[in-house]
Amino acid sequence: MKKTLIMLAMLTAVVTFAQKKNGTVYSEHPTIDVVNTFTEAVVSGDTTKIASLLTDDFKSYNGLSTNPALKGDDKRKFLKNIIRWSNELDYFSITDFPGAYPDAIEYKKDNKNDEVWVQTWELLKGVHQVTGVKFSSPVHRLFLLTKEHKIKSIIGYFNEEIFVEMRQSFSDRSNGTIYNHHDNINTVRKAVYAMEHADLNKSMSYYHDDAIFYDINADLNTPFSLAEVKKNRADFLADFEIKSIEMIGYPDYLEYEMGNGRSVLSWWNLHLIRKSDKKEIVMPMHINDDFDEDGKIASEILYYSSALLEK
Repeated sequence: MKKTLIMLAMLTAVVTFAQKKNGTVYSEHPTIDVVNTFTEAVVSGDTTKIASLLTDDFKSYNGLSTNPALKGDDKRKFLKNIIRWSNELDYFSITDFPGAYPDAIEYKKDNKNDEVWVQTWELLKGVHQVTGVKFSSPVHRLFLLTKEHKIKSIIGYFNEEIFVEMRQSFSDRSNGTIYNHHDNINTVRKAVYAMEHADLNKSMSYYHDDAIFYDINADLNTPFSLAEVKKNRADFLADFEIKSIEMIGYPDYLEYEMGNGRSVLSWWNLHLIRKSDKKEIVMPMHINDDFDEDGKIASEILYYSSALLEK
């Protein structure tokens, strides 16, 4: 035991001596104030203010670039690009990421010019004015400031995928085919009309054994299984008589290119009689059925007002 304690003491000493300090981290610092002023100017689109905060030899860098010869953007190009955020986004904002705040770091080693690094963790938001694409992305930025508190360089890290949908939205693009007649539409009609005739077994036979079900009136994070829905619908038939089910318009079958989705969208009026008090109820319902490759319904979500069924 004594030998073990000696070894632990020696190890602790080694770890302690191995630790070295290389500067100071500040949560409050004049350079942080400069960065905050810079961010406010970016959001407001004040290029004059932004330019006044940058050195003449300023450079900005994309922290996610894989180009080993990256030279960065100079002050003129940076100002031209940064103004696009405020010009092209409605509701544009940059705020501290929840729970985070900027740090200013004064390094001691190899810091002959007394420069300071400011690190920020932020959340960028906005809505693109032309395409309506919503921007919401975490942003991490590194600012290098001179001893005169001018911004010498910025390295930015943010999710560039937010631009993909925006760029694609500038031109029309098809995403599959819409059918008003299709075998999957036939399947939905057969399933619904089997329910109209209280033939629950036949209605449920059109669903995959592992199908999942959603109800807009229930927790959408907890789908129902086929067995649960079959019981729920049996209980419904015990409480309500279905006089008729009326199709509204016609169903659409959407066969998507992206994601290989297969969905039938249909609209109905359910004419019901509540058995307990003989009250007649007309309940509109929208059904979205997703199909597998074999023509079975793999998932379903129902949109209707459950308040119509209450006494």
